Amino acid sequence: MPVIINEPSIIKAAGNKEKIIKEHFGLVSSNSPEVSIAHMKSPEGWEEPGQCPEFDEYTVIFKGLLRVKTKDEEYLLKQGEAIMTRKGEWVQYSTPFSDGAEYISVCIPAFSPELVNRDIS
Repeated sequence: MPVIINEPSIIKAAGNKEKIIKEHFGLVSSNSPEVSIAHMKSPEGWEEPGQCPEFDEYTVIFKGLLRVKTKDEEYLLKQGEAIMTRKGEWVQYSTPFSDGAEYISVCIPAFSPELVNRDIS
């Protein structure tokens, strides 16, 4: 039977500024441990702690610029571009440029605070 989500769940984001996360499917909105699909809006200057997640993350940029750092590289992704980061790899997301960024994130398995393994400051 299909699952209909009438409106996404708002998830509190980690980071130095408020970021809007609207989870359409995932542990909170649909009790789906297999996948999470979320619409993100990050403000200019937002940065989250680095993390070494236990999920693959697929990100598609719709607006603005998203900076993605790994241990070895730094990527600046613009509208229409996408990136996949693999589970077990250290990664850090930020939107340091004017107007921030808007993007979709898909995590397999679903995002959870227990699986993200954020850096401790």
